[in-house]
Amino acid sequence: MHVVHKPSTGKRITLAIFVALLLLVASNFVDEYRIFQGAQVAAYLVGIVSIVLLTGFSGQITLGQGAFMAVGSYSAAIVVQEFGLPIWLTFFIAVIAAALFGAIIGISAGRLTGPYLAGATLAFAVGIPALANAIPILGGEQGLSFDIGYAPGKYADTVSPYKWLFWICALCAIIAVVIAVNLTSSGMGREWRAVRAHETAAALAGINPARSKVLAFTVSSGFAGLAGVSFSATVGLVSPSGFTLSLSFLLLTGAILGGISHISGALGGAFIIVIIPTIFEMWTEEASLGVATYLPGIIVSALLLLSIALAPEGPSEALHKLRHRSHRKG
Repeated sequence: MHVVHKPSTGKRITLAIFVALLLLVASNFVDEYRIFQGAQVAAYLVGIVSIVLLTGFSGQITLGQGAFMAVGSYSAAIVVQEFGLPIWLTFFIAVIAAALFGAIIGISAGRLTGPYLAGATLAFAVGIPALANAIPILGGEQGLSFDIGYAPGKYADTVSPYKWLFWICALCAIIAVVIAVNLTSSGMGREWRAVRAHETAAALAGINPARSKVLAFTVSSGFAGLAGVSFSATVGLVSPSGFTLSLSFLLLTGAILGGISHISGALGGAFIIVIIPTIFEMWTEEASLGVATYLPGIIVSALLLLSIALAPEGPSEALHKLRHRSHRKG
């Protein structure tokens, strides 16, 4: 029997530091546009991780993760404009605000499952942009500016704004992934998987399914809040048009393409929804094709359909099963 030894928390942190240093060095050899795309990938990565935690591990379906991103983004922008708090502190506030909203929604939707829960989160996603338009402090349709500024001190003249943006978004993504992996390997993560697999059996084993679901909603929403503030930093603006239903669907698509049950697939999903549309958009513009506006979305949708048909749980799950079979044969 082949035994798989999972890395310890210390090894994960060491690997995270190595990845951070690697990205820091690599950012000096990449052009500004690719650096900006890297910041986008990092923001979407955290958003996809939030879906993987909620749906892949807890089994709760969400169609409104973009709404929790909006809560985090607006919270960060408000505290900057109204109270002048440092930018770095707003990231923590975004996480806390989104987590609180997630706890409220989780408690309210605690008795809902399947399509009913999906419908509730969908309604929340539809209502948040409309609410932002109606409340003056949120800036209406024009939204609120959210600029992370320049690198501090003497680095302001040597580090470009895009590079500074990438460093912040990448750091947030690395921290989020390390925390998410540790959570899923903890007792909390095992409870989530137990409730997802069989709620009644989990209850007989001493697990409180309702509490587990609310906790999963709260944690997932906190991750979404961090994704939202990173996403707004790449845009420089927090507005209702940035958090439409299409954002929630795009994140869900990335989660499915990467593998809804594995955090490791979130990076692949983020790359797909950011890089592939850009590549095809460039090709269609060079070829002067009239479908340049629609082709990227068509390609991503086609990849989603292929993934559902050939690997319903995502390519990463298919690779995981393939490795497992090879280990058993070995």
